[in-house]
Amino acid sequence: MALMVLVLVGLTFGWLSSVLARTEAAGSILRQIGLAMAASVAVGLYANNMTMMGGLSPAALGFACAAATAVLAAYHVLVRSRTSEV
Repeated sequence: MALMVLVLVGLTFGWLSSVLARTEAAGSILRQIGLAMAASVAVGLYANNMTMMGGLSPAALGFACAAATAVLAAYHVLVRSRTSEV
């Protein structure tokens, strides 16, 4: 159940990031969703004492949200700096 919640958090944050950034390219939208999903699952797993069999602690959920936000912010800074140089 915890894994399902973390995947859902990543999907939601990635989709919301693509909406807020007004991303229209399908590849970029999927990349943002994938990055957020990977970050939330990895950090949520680590913060939940490396177990997904039981429930998800509130701290792990918070860390997963923060990780997804941080990864997406770094992604957008990197993409914006790449496009401004060209």
